[in-house]
Amino acid sequence: MWNPKPANGWLTRALNALREEHKTIPATFTPHDVRHPAASLAVSSGAKVKVLQRMLGHASAAMTLDTYTDLFDDDLDDVAARLDHKITETIVGKKWAKWRANKKRTPASQSLTGIRG
Repeated sequence: MWNPKPANGWLTRALNALREEHKTIPATFTPHDVRHPAASLAVSSGAKVKVLQRMLGHASAAMTLDTYTDLFDDDLDDVAARLDHKITETIVGKKWAKWRANKKRTPASQSLTGIRG
């Protein structure tokens, strides 16, 4: 069976060096203790659920969402804001394109005064 904490392994040495530098790190600290902070940083950096699933070694995205749902609470607001922006951009973009096309067909005198004549 694989032993994740061999007495002289690189991880043990790295953790011991870290504990010497930072006395507040408990002797029981393991990399597993930083899974939630790592997941939180990944989500706040824009990681998608499938990326987070692979990063954490979960069997499914559902498992990742079940475990870290609280990290995605702000996503609804972000999605709503992005959808609103896209819709506005699309509507404004279409109106601008139509206005621009009409302006190109308008004689110069009309485009300057807005009135023909």
